[in-house]
Amino acid sequence: MSATKVLLIRHGQSAWNAVGRWQGQQDPPLTDLGRAQARRAAGALGAVDAVWASTLERALETGVILSGEIGVGPVVVDDALIERHAGEWEGLTRAEVELHSPGFLDDGRRPPGWESDEDLQARALPALDRIVDAHHGGDVAVVTHGGVIYAIERFLGAPFERIGNLGSRWIERTGDGFRLGERLDLLGGLDVTVPDQL
Repeated sequence: MSATKVLLIRHGQSAWNAVGRWQGQQDPPLTDLGRAQARRAAGALGAVDAVWASTLERALETGVILSGEIGVGPVVVDDALIERHAGEWEGLTRAEVELHSPGFLDDGRRPPGWESDEDLQARALPALDRIVDAHHGGDVAVVTHGGVIYAIERFLGAPFERIGNLGSRWIERTGDGFRLGERLDLLGGLDVTVPDQL
């Protein structure tokens, strides 16, 4: 049997991406640009057997657009795929974070309520197992969030590298674990996005 491959996809531009606000588990919608990005990305996605998504609107709507464009559905949702909780920084811009928590960003410190990589991995990795169990040997698109993708990449040994809207990373199930595949920019680098905020 062939290996199951999962393409982790960051959602399209949200209203808070557009103005540089830290999102975390807050639920701003996609912008019109975000919807256009999702339609464009569908052309680069190719054939997949299923589309899964986080329950947060920006990821779910991206997934619904991808699903409709490629003719695979309905989208399966899993709330374990939602973004990392950003604690007291949710809703703040980087400038506001600096006022709220001076020096934290430069030092790599995080605020009270911040969801650690370990806690995020503890919910996201079992979700990936559920996806693989549901689609043995298939290719699955999973629309999620930057923080989730970063945490999974770190768990699998990859260094941190920013990912833009509709950026993605293949992972492949191998035996009892996962192996990192390549990163793909489903927009081909043509659209301006704001990759900093969660």
